[in-house]
Amino acid sequence: MKLKHLLLPLLALLAVACSDYESFSDNQGFRLAFSADTIVFDTLVSTIPSSTKTLYVYNNNGDGMRISTIKLEGGADSHFRVNVDGRYLADGTWNDFEVLKHDSLVVRIEMTPPEAGSNEPLYFSDKLHFLLENGATQTVVLTGGSIDAYIQKGGLIIEKDTTLLTDKPYVIYDSLVVNPNAVLTLTEGTTLMFHDKAALHVYGKLLVQGNIEKPVVLRGDRLDHMFDYLRYDNTPSRWEGIIIHRGSLGSKLFQCDLHSSRFGIICEDTEQVTPDVTKPSVTLDCCILHNIGGDGLQFNNCVSSVTNTQISNTLGHIVSINGGSHTFVYCTLAQFYPFTANRGDGLHLASSADNSEYGLLRKAHFINCVVTGYGQDVIMGENVPQDALVYLFYHCFLNTPPVDDLEHFVDCIFDQDKKKNEEEKLVREDNFVLFDTENLIYDFTPKAESLIRSLADPEYEGVPTFDRKGVSRLVDEGADAGCYEYVAPPDDEEDTP
Repeated sequence: MKLKHLLLPLLALLAVACSDYESFSDNQGFRLAFSADTIVFDTLVSTIPSSTKTLYVYNNNGDGMRISTIKLEGGADSHFRVNVDGRYLADGTWNDFEVLKHDSLVVRIEMTPPEAGSNEPLYFSDKLHFLLENGATQTVVLTGGSIDAYIQKGGLIIEKDTTLLTDKPYVIYDSLVVNPNAVLTLTEGTTLMFHDKAALHVYGKLLVQGNIEKPVVLRGDRLDHMFDYLRYDNTPSRWEGIIIHRGSLGSKLFQCDLHSSRFGIICEDTEQVTPDVTKPSVTLDCCILHNIGGDGLQFNNCVSSVTNTQISNTLGHIVSINGGSHTFVYCTLAQFYPFTANRGDGLHLASSADNSEYGLLRKAHFINCVVTGYGQDVIMGENVPQDALVYLFYHCFLNTPPVDDLEHFVDCIFDQDKKKNEEEKLVREDNFVLFDTENLIYDFTPKAESLIRSLADPEYEGVPTFDRKGVSRLVDEGADAGCYEYVAPPDDEEDTP
């Protein structure tokens, strides 16, 4: 009996507490709080569903609240789909929700963008209305956009000479394959967006013909953001990359922007023990290969010519050369991959015996180039012949320990840590005008005070007189090494770090 008398008051208190916690008010002053008043979706490829965004709805009042109706203004015709605490209705209307005091609802929102119907993006919106039992209405705005694209599912096979259209981008699922004896031409303004694990396989020939204003762009198909401050397009490994297969000769890439892939360009051997230097496998001019999850360029016993090109920020080697014959002129090889310290070299040279998997390194010449990065030494070699005809660095800016080797290193500057008597010397990333490592935005143009300035030899046989952006190398006191010529800002303002 004594225990019963003790329990009764406790049960009564619990009943009152539960009743108070689960009570609801129609106080006309009560309002819900939202994690955002507008849900903004990125401009996406039409007809391809978006990822999911989350909206939190809070009841911060001292009593519970009832929501009579949650309504998507566009109803069944809306481009948005909304799920509230697991409840979804096709007509876009929900009834009778309760939100306890200090509790919340979780709203999941997706979008399937409609066809734009033109070459310009289409922007659209809808509204999500919350009709409260106390008579108030609160609204969250939903916005999005779409662009049209040629969507290629099941792969795209090029069996004869073909020039792709430029009026809208291509979205490539599976892979794009250029068969033997076929030529694929990509002209100025062409954009190829590859889905995850899709690649460009070249068995025939690839001709990329962009220009400064309208480069040819090869990228992943994610147009949205990973975080508010970071786009997927600024992260690596969104698609595979380009493979130029054994026996393919004569591919040329001009003004091509390839980025965010798992590897950049892999060029396999020419099926010759001694490659014919008059028949290059691949030529790159005024290109960018950036933000890559493997090697930027991997050349395997082939012949290449690379000019005015930026290869930067790769998890693997920036350039990996395994045998063959190669010439780099006015190139910037920048190993500043931001996601891990376990990154590859800026330049990796390897040579092996004749008749092995990859042949001898017969030529690796770097003229007026920049090779640098975070490491203490970003240039490595394996079994490289010591013949001066094989490898040469001429008027280059190099992040490798200084060497007294005038045969292989001619008029080079070595990018090393500052000494006490060199307080004004710039090293590594400090040489360049923009390093935004939060948003992953870079500009590898040298700063005014960088030792990269005026290092190049503009009189070397056959070197171009314009940089990758079309800037003349002959208008100031001297040509700069790398693919970018310094341009003084207006009114001689100082460079922005």
